[in-house]
Formats: sequence, structure tokens, C-alpha cells
Amino acid sequence: MYAGLDGLRAIAFLMVFLLHADNFGIGWAGVQLFFVLSGFLITGILLDLKKKFSHKDYFIKFYGRRFLRIFPLYYFYLFAVLALAFVLEGLNFAKPQMEIYRAQFPFAVSYIYNFFWMTSTNLSIFLSHFWSLCIEEQFYIVWPLLIFLVPEKRMKDLFLAAIASGLLFRLGFTIAYQIHPFSFVMRGAWYGIYPLPFSQIDAFGLGAYLSRYQIPKADKQLAVLVVAVPLIGYLSQFLSTGSIGSLDAFGYPFFMKSGFQFVWGYTLLDYLFALIISAVVRGGAFWKFLSWKPLAFLGKISYGLYVYHLAVVWFVPRLFGGILTGQSLLTKLLLTVIEFCVTLLISVLSYYLMEKPILSLKDQFFAVHEKKLA
Repeated sequence: MYAGLDGLRAIAFLMVFLLHADNFGIGWAGVQLFFVLSGFLITGILLDLKKKFSHKDYFIKFYGRRFLRIFPLYYFYLFAVLALAFVLEGLNFAKPQMEIYRAQFPFAVSYIYNFFWMTSTNLSIFLSHFWSLCIEEQFYIVWPLLIFLVPEKRMKDLFLAAIASGLLFRLGFTIAYQIHPFSFVMRGAWYGIYPLPFSQIDAFGLGAYLSRYQIPKADKQLAVLVVAVPLIGYLSQFLSTGSIGSLDAFGYPFFMKSGFQFVWGYTLLDYLFALIISAVVRGGAFWKFLSWKPLAFLGKISYGLYVYHLAVVWFVPRLFGGILTGQSLLTKLLLTVIEFCVTLLISVLSYYLMEKPILSLKDQFFAVHEKKLA
């Protein structure tokens, strides 16, 4: 594991959490950072496995380790909330929400919730963030096979093709939708594009490229783009809507509906995140801050934090019976702190009581005979 990447995971989670807890405009992009990080880490793991093992062991070890990392927490949450939904529905507490969860539960169980997303405008508050986990799993199904089949000398071509295909898919989808809107896509092209794995493949491709190759003059590019990207965003918003929008969205509001940002904006933000990751792993930038123990610990348990947080954000205000639902800054801040602390407590208990014991089985059953892979 590269120093500082746990800290980056923590920042990615905190962005998403603040979006859901207190409407932090750019917070949704934390998921994009997760995608780029996944492409970087998983591709590095796969390339190492490909060098060391036969094709049989390559797949068994990778999928065995992924299974132990992902499935236990994922399905524990789904079935725990399902049981809770039955109980609360019987108590007539938030019955509509519980019914929606039960109806949408099969799509999450089968890892196709992201496809369901584009066909519905009434998503379960307990599942709406699972679209990204479904995309991750779909990536894990296809990417290992591609890494295994593509020869070493064509690996860069694979990564570049993945980067280009995300942008091209979004462009093609938008053009097709403009010509003949798809009846199964709710709201618009911007809505249908967001949860599709083909739309996000450039994020994984950029991370994959970074795992093997260096981005030319990455530090100089980062210094320019960290200023230019928000300016481009604000300008795009102004030209398309007459306003720069919320300052905390940095020119890229959720879904990026205006100025066709939903076509080009993802690639631009993903590239910025790739440059940040490059600065951390190649040059040690921000290492002291990102390696700060509390931040690194949050990154270590970020999977649980992400899985649990949205349910907590929904439940906490209701458990206080409306006491903390005022609009004052102090009330909102206090509510956010409580939501974070509850999410943290649940995630820590989950990590030490369930996830960590299961993770210890990775080297017992799917050993790679080196340092533990992520």
C-alpha cells in the first residue's frame, strides 16, 4: 500500500458524507476519486498476480480476496436493513420508505442497482449510494479478464482505450438521446449516464494507466489544473445558465446537467484526481497530512463508512424527533457531527467485529506470499 492513499480514501468518503449530511456541492465527486483509486490499486494488484501465478491461481486468488473484502459487509448491510424494514413497517414507522426498500432490495442483492437507478426517480434512501458499489463489482468482473488476456506490450493501449471509451460512450449516449429519448431513462440523458458502468470506465482507466505509467509533467499539470478546473466549471455554468451556481460546487453541481458537463466534466475531474494520486504516490505530496493517523484510520475503514453513512444520515434526525431540524448554522453543524460520530461508531464496530476477522482469511486461503494486497 502506498503511503497516503488511505488518507485519500478518507477524503473521498468525507466529500460524499458532507454532500449527504449538509449539501456540500462538490461532495458527489468523492465517488469519482474512489473510482480512480480503485483503477489504480486493482490494476496494480492484477499485474502483480499475472506475473506470479498461473491463469487458474490468478483468478482464484483475485476473486477470493475480493469476495472476502466486499461481499460480507455488503450483504450484511442489505439483510440487516431488510430485517429492520420489516420491524419498522410493523410499527408503522416511515412505512413508505420501508416498502420502497423492500421493493428495490433485489436489485441491490444482484448488483444491478445502478441499472435500476436510471429507470426510477424514487430511489430508496438506504440504497441510493449502492450504485457505485455495483459499478465497482461490475468492473471487477470484466477488468481482470482484460488484464489477463491483453499482452504486456499492448497494456498501455488497453488503458488509453478505457479512458477514451468513457468519454465516447457519454457523447454517443447523449447524441442518441437527443435524436430519440429512451423511454426507460427517467429525467434526461444526464440522469441515465451517471450510474452506468460504461460512463465511468475512464475513471478506472486513468487509475489503471497511473498504476503502470507516469503522466508527463504531472506536478506542473496539477498546479495548473487545480486552478483551471474550477474556473472552467464556473465559466461553463455561467455560459449555460447565466450563473456560476453554488460556490461549494466549484462549477460542477451534482449530475452536471448544464453545458453538457455530463459528457466532458467526468473526464476532466477524473484526470485531476489522477494527477493528485500521482503527486501522492510518485512525489510524496501531502504525505504528512494524508498519513495523519486519524485520517489514515478513516481511510482504512472507509468501505464501512460509505456503506452505513446514508442510513445514519436519514435515521439520526428522526430519532431526535425533530429537535435538530432547524436551519441555523449551529443546529446543522451539531447534527452533522452527531451523524458522523454515529457512522464512525457503527463502522468501527463493524470493522473489528466482522470485517477484520474475515479479512484475516485472505492470506489463509488465498495467499500471495508477499505483503497483503488491498
